[in-house]
Amino acid sequence: MKTKILTLFEQHKGRYGYRRITLALRNLGQVINHKSVQRLMHELRLKSLVRVKKYRSYKGSVGRVAPHVLQRQFHAQRPNEKWVTDVTECNVGGHKLYLSPVLDLYNGEIVAYESSRRAAFEMVSTMLKKALARLTRLAQVRAFPS
Repeated sequence: MKTKILTLFEQHKGRYGYRRITLALRNLGQVINHKSVQRLMHELRLKSLVRVKKYRSYKGSVGRVAPHVLQRQFHAQRPNEKWVTDVTECNVGGHKLYLSPVLDLYNGEIVAYESSRRAAFEMVSTMLKKALARLTRLAQVRAFPS
C-alpha cells in the first residue's frame, strides 16, 4: 500500500494530500480508510504542497456608485478647487497597510493622509477631518493675514 501511495504522490507532483490520495486509490479499486492513508503518508513523511491562493479583494459592484463629477478633467485652475482620494493597500514588512490620502489636483500636493492596518470608515473619516481642518486654517489665514 505504501508503494501505491508513494507512486500516486509522485505522479501528482506532491500536490495531493491524504484526502485526494484516498480518492485516487478508491478509483483504482482499493478500499482503504482515509485515516489509514493519512497515517501511512505520515510514516513516509509525505506532505502535500499547498498552492498559495492569490488575494483578490474585488467583490464586484457593491454599494452606491458616486456621480462622475470630474468628467476626467484632472486639472484645477486654483488650489483647493478639486480634491481626490482613494484607499490603497500596501504590503509593508509582510503586513497589510492601508493608506488614504487627499490629493489637490492643482499642484499634486497631498493635503492630508491617514494610514491604518484595517480598511475601515474610521480611517477615511479621520483623513477627511484633517483635510477640512487644514482648509479651515487656510481660510482663517487669508481672512486675517499677519
